[in-house]
Amino acid sequence: MKFLLASLSILISLVLAHPGTAAETKDISFTFKNADKVVFSHDYHLKLGNINGNCKMCHNAIFDIRKRKHFTMQQMEKTKGCGACHSGVKAFGVADEKSCVRCHKGKPSDVVFKAKGIPDAVFSHTVHIAKTGGKCRSCHNGKTIIPGLNTITMAQMEKGQKCGVCHNGKGAFTVAANCGKCHKGMDPKEITFAIPGKRATPAVFSHKVHLGMDYKCNACHTKLFPYKSGTLQISMSDMESGKGCGACHNGKDAFTVAGECSKCHPGYSPGNITFAIPDNALEPAVFSHEIHLGMYKCPDCHVKVFPYKHGVKHYGMGAMAEGKSCGSCHSGKDAFATTGDCNKCHLKTTTPAPAPAPPQPAKK
Repeated sequence: MKFLLASLSILISLVLAHPGTAAETKDISFTFKNADKVVFSHDYHLKLGNINGNCKMCHNAIFDIRKRKHFTMQQMEKTKGCGACHSGVKAFGVADEKSCVRCHKGKPSDVVFKAKGIPDAVFSHTVHIAKTGGKCRSCHNGKTIIPGLNTITMAQMEKGQKCGVCHNGKGAFTVAANCGKCHKGMDPKEITFAIPGKRATPAVFSHKVHLGMDYKCNACHTKLFPYKSGTLQISMSDMESGKGCGACHNGKDAFTVAGECSKCHPGYSPGNITFAIPDNALEPAVFSHEIHLGMYKCPDCHVKVFPYKHGVKHYGMGAMAEGKSCGSCHSGKDAFATTGDCNKCHLKTTTPAPAPAPPQPAKK
């Protein structure tokens, strides 16, 4: 204890003997992902006339050294952090575009936006700074470049957000239908739509075929489809109502989605459908696609009579006799009536006789 008191007294005497001595200060570096660091010099600021070595001008009134809080440019423009002095009154303003280079020295680097399935989009600071005449706030204004928001979708840009503020077809080329200008070397792949339950072969969409017919990206994106595959699920019934692919494939602009199954589902060959009868009151009814496709086309039944998904609707014999379901054709006029020979649909099955039991050894 005596040693500590002696050491403390020596330290106090040294400080009092040199009242002009200040604590050692160091430069503070603020690093950025796409630009050179900003360096704050304690020595330079302490020598300024309005500060004159007074640390309390900033600590802890502006910067609390215990919390180590970081301020954004938008906060500084509202007189927080460095903006308390750098407001254009006491010192140059942080909102002054001509003063950006006084803190941000060097050149900002390109910004790479990662994209899945297509080449990355590269934003060139050099190109845009030249276009804007060095006006950084054209983008760094708290609206175009939003602090903390690292990602934004193409659909949002098409609505005028982020890059879409300028790239709207007026200020600069539109983000819609100009994919290759940002995604260099873009070659969109075919998209395969798997069918649940494997009821049909997968549908294959070819970007190459459609782009070769002078369609542009904005013909489908994003009014009909988001840019990310699998985000939107559209049924055949929806397409026949003009949604999704059905917006063009309506029989006028392009072949209809109804009745042209094999054009999208290559190698499609629908099999038989078996309708089980409750409580096994009758043999199951078997519907043969092969027989019916030899006489009719898919849209004769789908989707006016039957949805594309088996088991969605159930009809009894009474409903069919009233012209519903199979009865819309099988009325006795277009085809044999459902009220006629039951064995035409309810096919009899033969059950193999059980194998004879193996002979038992004779008892002794």
